[in-house]
Amino acid sequence: MGEGADGTVSAFARHSDGTLAHLATRPSGGAQPCHLAVDPQGAWLAVANYGDGTLGAYRLDEHGAMVGKPRLFRHTGTGPDPERQECPHAHQVVFGPDGTLYVSDLGTDEIRRYSVGDEIAPHPAGHVRVSPGMGPRHMAFLAGRWYVSGELDGSVRAYDESWTEVAVGRAGASGAANLPSHLEVSPDGRHVYVANRGPDTITTLRADDLSHVAETPCGGAWPRHFATAWDRMYVACQHSDAVTVLPLHRGVPQAPEETLDLPTPSCVLFDPDF
Repeated sequence: MGEGADGTVSAFARHSDGTLAHLATRPSGGAQPCHLAVDPQGAWLAVANYGDGTLGAYRLDEHGAMVGKPRLFRHTGTGPDPERQECPHAHQVVFGPDGTLYVSDLGTDEIRRYSVGDEIAPHPAGHVRVSPGMGPRHMAFLAGRWYVSGELDGSVRAYDESWTEVAVGRAGASGAANLPSHLEVSPDGRHVYVANRGPDTITTLRADDLSHVAETPCGGAWPRHFATAWDRMYVACQHSDAVTVLPLHRGVPQAPEETLDLPTPSCVLFDPDF
């Protein structure tokens, strides 16, 4: 993605030796794109444009190439924070297990829903309203529950499949200024992990009731994203130019054991075929 006023998305082909070849760069359909996802069938690419809240969606051909112009879904609304919620701010796009496309909107305190088929359209059930001032950022689904991090109120909230709130927890150390970023559920479904920018920690919560388990320093500054693989957590510490490696003990992150020097990392992903 090109995170500018006129956002872009790019596609690459991966060769057998792991090298990439640029295929195309297209408009994202809005300003400051921050997240994208491909649906499980490989038919659609969805893009969250943070700057103006627009959802962009491209049809993909059988080779994964973007076809035609993007479908654009603009939104309106505000939230109680006049500085951060003056307009829609789409933050993440997730294709749910029911085939619905979900978009967390930090600016309007909503989880926006879109039906996905031959075309993408606003969901007939409408959008989900979350707690005012929450500022939903990232979300994850596992075992019949949605978990959402609130960037503005520091909360972590769990919802059932009908989007009824069933539990509320806190991210970050008590009383510390915090902007939660990425959220994931452990593969075994026991824990929810949240990265905290400000206190620079990883919060571990119990998935069933979101009670506190541990608060672990991430070993760097401004943890924007992380990923777990095998028995390790890899944290992108954007402001300290490093990816830190935290061992997991019984599913709980421990003190960092290694630091990988990388300039301004903002996302960590693993190749499932590795």
